[in-house]
Amino acid sequence: MNYFDIFKEICTIPRPSHHEERIADYLCEFAERRGLEWRRSANHCVVIRKAASPGYEDREPLVILNHMDMVCVAEAGYDVPGKVTPIEYEENGERWLRANHTSLGADNGIGLSMALAILDDDTLSHPALEVLSTTCEEDDMSGASNLPEDFIKGRRVLNLDSEAYDEITVGSAGAHIQLAHLPYHRIAMPNGYVAYTVETNWGKGGHSGVDINSGRANAIKILANLLLVAIRQTNIKLYLVSFEGGQAYSAIPGEATAKVVIPRGDIEAFETLVAQCNDAVLAQYSKTDPKIEVVCEPSVWHSTVINEEGTHLLLACINGIPTGPVEMREGMEAQEGNSSAVLTSNNIGIVKQGREMFTISTHTRSFSNEKMAALATNISQIFTLAGAEMETVMHVSAWQEDVEHPLIRHTMQTFDKVLGFQPRPVEMHFALEAGYFTERFPGIHIASIGPRIINPHSTTEHVSLTSADNIWKVVVELLKTL
Repeated sequence: MNYFDIFKEICTIPRPSHHEERIADYLCEFAERRGLEWRRSANHCVVIRKAASPGYEDREPLVILNHMDMVCVAEAGYDVPGKVTPIEYEENGERWLRANHTSLGADNGIGLSMALAILDDDTLSHPALEVLSTTCEEDDMSGASNLPEDFIKGRRVLNLDSEAYDEITVGSAGAHIQLAHLPYHRIAMPNGYVAYTVETNWGKGGHSGVDINSGRANAIKILANLLLVAIRQTNIKLYLVSFEGGQAYSAIPGEATAKVVIPRGDIEAFETLVAQCNDAVLAQYSKTDPKIEVVCEPSVWHSTVINEEGTHLLLACINGIPTGPVEMREGMEAQEGNSSAVLTSNNIGIVKQGREMFTISTHTRSFSNEKMAALATNISQIFTLAGAEMETVMHVSAWQEDVEHPLIRHTMQTFDKVLGFQPRPVEMHFALEAGYFTERFPGIHIASIGPRIINPHSTTEHVSLTSADNIWKVVVELLKTL
């Protein structure tokens, strides 16, 4: 099977983070059918081993790394993807693949498919292989962080989880994900109040690392800011009924929704404020997120509402926490879209409402472990002062590879040999499992490559199959020469 056929097959298997059992079953069965040795961890990570080709027995083993989970998001009115239907199309002479109204899962489904295609092809020359597929990479990286120390033997790793075709990733930011569990209390809805639904819709969303410097709107932040302005500056004594937004920790939220109640006498002022906010948002994001909108419409509500303190604390906390780039790296171009120029950033990814508390996720990234810890601590203090309990979901250190290591140099030279150019070594503003691997498996070295993936973690995610075909050629040559 070629990698594209395998990708279409795995698109039929649901594989959101923390629910990878079925895709892990598929991997184990894939190995069984080919008589390959495999092992599965308690967190459903799977390693499949294939013996070296004749003549390659004395070469150092090679680990091919990928992750099996995907970020599952969908446009309003569509179900979050369980099964994905890939749609192939051509643009400017290049073959592309996208999904319909949902994320595609090319991150890291293409890398996973290539790894399996290698295992399936007995005509390829290669050293002893360990194909390692991890779980929860898109969430808390608990798969990688809990791997047994004897799970892999190799210390040379080819990671197929990069998203820029002409780059080789040699470093990544650290990441700290934490959840704030903020309690609230309900009271009877005051007399003379009416209900409104307020929504921030049609934001691009995107990867909160790759796209953090692309000027994308954070729908949660916009909505909270609007409602706080209504209270503080327009003196509208509104109460929250509900507030939710976002679909993944690592995704910039493109949509958020709140139901509020306001005094009947403030209807005109509130509708005017929402319209003004919409105009301001459209002006601010006209080039970078042009479809984003803020709208409201009358609703119906006759039950309890969140009290004044609970309403204010949620909105104030969200408003007080930075989103987007927080600090840029010295000596690097800070042009829009260059996430590598960002030193430290933060994203509010999800607000979920339970019966007695809100849960708010924050995803802090930095190339400086010290600055990441400082910002994460400040965020925690804001929520703690508001009465929230904090939970750390993930903490991974920044990773820096030696660009002069033979694995890196050989990978770059192989690009030149096969495709006629050398990829640019970059450090990416997103966490990679490399941070865990370098700590857990001493002496390991990692080269990370991949096809061109645009807007990962979003409903506009698409992958260049033309670039993927070329990456496949590079991988085949690397197997032969490493």
